[in-house]
Amino acid sequence: MKKTFTILSATLIILIVCNANAQDKDTKTYPKSYLSIIGGISSPTGEFAKATYSDYQSGFAKRGITYGLDGAFYIYKNLAVGVTLTFQDQGELNATDVQNLSNGYNTDFFKDETVITAVNRYNNINLMGGPQYSFIYKNFTLDLRAEAGIIKSLSTPSFAMYFDNSTDASTAIEQHSSLSKAFAYGGSAGLRYSLGAHWDVGLKANYIKSDGFNITYSNDPGTTGRYSTKQPVSEIQTTLGITLKF
Repeated sequence: MKKTFTILSATLIILIVCNANAQDKDTKTYPKSYLSIIGGISSPTGEFAKATYSDYQSGFAKRGITYGLDGAFYIYKNLAVGVTLTFQDQGELNATDVQNLSNGYNTDFFKDETVITAVNRYNNINLMGGPQYSFIYKNFTLDLRAEAGIIKSLSTPSFAMYFDNSTDASTAIEQHSSLSKAFAYGGSAGLRYSLGAHWDVGLKANYIKSDGFNITYSNDPGTTGRYSTKQPVSEIQTTLGITLKF
């Protein structure tokens, strides 16, 4: 994780140095600080997107909406500190997911039938920030950013499992909805088009990865069955935005 973040930061520094050398030879207009309202799609990747019972860190996450604020404050010429605050919805367990879980628990616990009741969704907030460097070409501005921050879970899918249709609480296992937070890192690239002195429109792609949320259980099954105390998170956000420059 730290190695990936270091590579992203090093790449950004190299681009900064190269562009700075080019700018020493002529006079250019430097970008303005800005604040954007963004919205679009958050697509889960890796284990977060998997829907496999046998992979205990499969997240069963779905493509969903994301929206929030993105901004940057330029501290020297093209170099800025950027911050993004977004909300994400990554869906809930569907009927196929529930059936896959039920079949898996039947096999692991040697049961004839497992009834699973699923509630809640993946809802979380990301607060990410880091160094940004911007390249200007005519009416276009390319923003590259390495970032790190926090993912705060507002809810995760939770479910209760009742074996052989029993209503005895001692035979039920429940995976709780998580309200934990976790460190995250990643990087983004955005392309803005100038509409005038104070307004831009643009596209932005943002990759975020985290070791993920803590998961807890009632009637803890231990190492039997599908059991994981950590849900990794990784996603790609693609958004449209309207930007105010100041």
